[in-house]
Amino acid sequence: MITTASGLQYKTLKEGTGDKAKSGDEVFIHETMSYRNDSLLFDSRTLPTPVKVLIGGNQAIKGVDEGLRGMQQGEIRKMIVPPALSKRSGNPTFPHPDSVLVYEVELIEIVK
Repeated sequence: MITTASGLQYKTLKEGTGDKAKSGDEVFIHETMSYRNDSLLFDSRTLPTPVKVLIGGNQAIKGVDEGLRGMQQGEIRKMIVPPALSKRSGNPTFPHPDSVLVYEVELIEIVK
């Protein structure tokens, strides 16, 4: 696992190819979110299309936004996101605001 200065931990589960995603890029991703005990909270594959995110656009929690940077198309990363990087607007009780969250993110496409 790589640990960043912010406390995000991640590792690459599958290598990707092509350009690396950066701040300002729009990307399509699939993601799963779970607690550390493997209790699944969300799986974007249940949606009709992948999730579209503007990196650096406050459209994802800080931990996922940071973890997307440097990913390549087809890459899959496991991210362990501490509570300080997983704060959400909206319903503050789900997932619990003090939870460490585990994401598995697949970068489907960098929109050109």
